[in-house]
Amino acid sequence: MPKEGMAKSSTRKKVKSEPRRPVRRIVRWVSRGLAACFALVLALVLLFAVVNPPTTFYMWQEGQRLGGVKQEWVDWADIAPVMPRSVVAAEDANFCLHWGFDMGAIRAAIDAGGNRGASTLTQQVVKNVFLWQGRTYLRKALEAMITPLVEVIWSKQRILEVYLNVAEFGEGVFGIKAAAARDFAVEPAALTAQQAARLAVVLPDPKDRSAEKPSRFLRKRAASVLDGAETIRRDGRSACFEP
Repeated sequence: MPKEGMAKSSTRKKVKSEPRRPVRRIVRWVSRGLAACFALVLALVLLFAVVNPPTTFYMWQEGQRLGGVKQEWVDWADIAPVMPRSVVAAEDANFCLHWGFDMGAIRAAIDAGGNRGASTLTQQVVKNVFLWQGRTYLRKALEAMITPLVEVIWSKQRILEVYLNVAEFGEGVFGIKAAAARDFAVEPAALTAQQAARLAVVLPDPKDRSAEKPSRFLRKRAASVLDGAETIRRDGRSACFEP
């Protein structure tokens, strides 16, 4: 082949290969970015398995909006055992039976046309501690990826302990210590079964529900949670987080 022809052929090959280089570079940087994000999330999940989260993004947001929030960490041993049982009965009765996702509840939510929630307590902890509020596909996708990590690394007791300390119980009121003090003027260790049930039923709508002055609907719901908490104690569905 003449040298001129070889030169043209070589030029064509270079022209064809050049556009691929930026694409490869972008893919490489995106891959590195995703790997770094995963490493950061994994490090935080490992850290918070033993270190209490100092705050959450939503708590910070509410603090900025309200000029401060009430929240003080309380250890598992200083929470009345009926409180976590009541939360499980109210929010996630199969907490001890699933690995982060309650497939039965998800199917029921789909059958109901999306009018009911299906998030487990683990998913709620992931949302509260690692992510943000709001229903977006991105947040749900991240939640779905982080939830199994938390289930594998944290104990069920740790998941509940963190949940009870970061959950919103009222406007500007986060965690069971602040909620018990505001609504019943007691420490979390002194909560009665009825008080625990009333606190549990405000969780789906903490800004518009009151444990101190419950509506007729909340009284009925609290009575149901009271029975449910005793039921899961008797049938062993609280065994994964109780000694």
